Amino acid sequence: MTRFPNFRLGVLTLIALVALMAWDATGGDLMLARMAGSHIGFPLRDSPFMVHVMHEGARDLSWVLVITLFAAIRWPFGLLRRLSTGSRVQLALTVLLSVIAVSLLKHASHTSCPWDLQEFGGMARYVSHWSWGVDDGGPGGCFPAGHASAAFAYVGGYFVLRRVSSRAAAIWLGAAMVAGLVLGVSQQLRGAHYMSHTLWTAWVCWVVGFAIEVAVTRFGSRALRPAVPAHAGP
Repeated sequence: MTRFPNFRLGVLTLIALVALMAWDATGGDLMLARMAGSHIGFPLRDSPFMVHVMHEGARDLSWVLVITLFAAIRWPFGLLRRLSTGSRVQLALTVLLSVIAVSLLKHASHTSCPWDLQEFGGMARYVSHWSWGVDDGGPGGCFPAGHASAAFAYVGGYFVLRRVSSRAAAIWLGAAMVAGLVLGVSQQLRGAHYMSHTLWTAWVCWVVGFAIEVAVTRFGSRALRPAVPAHAGP
């Protein structure tokens, strides 16, 4: 087990994948969408709070944090001072690459959003996102949830921060997961996404962070050594 320090996390990642596939099989996406919308659409779609705060405001804040992480590579602060330069680079790149990965998947997706469905006042018919290449009659580009990645993209920071503080790493991961779920649910209430879209975004961002961690641990262990001795606690 010592030769494979990420083995347990790898198993948990696969279990999460199975759980996601099980959720897709339940048909729960449409059930939850129908709880938020009706044949006349989604009442909260154009809510000023949902649009300007939960969507635009959260997105802008996320980009500010990304820029801050890249700036901290050169000018670290707080707990980031205890990370090596290589670890700070990994942290910033993990966030950016997670966002890019989700965006690329969305660009290739033929799945339309709930508000595009005929039963909610749109033109599309419901087609599972597993039906690759099948056009549902709508604009597509809705899978997975891009907005939720504004928070879920940070989950990979867990791998970096655990090198200097397991407690800080757990708090970081928990905050990213909660924020991502909040943003995902806010978009679902607007009719912009299904629950599966949010859950898949979380999984994709975790896998990106995990894959980067495995790669840099294997090939760049020296560059990842803490900048100062890591003692217990943050």
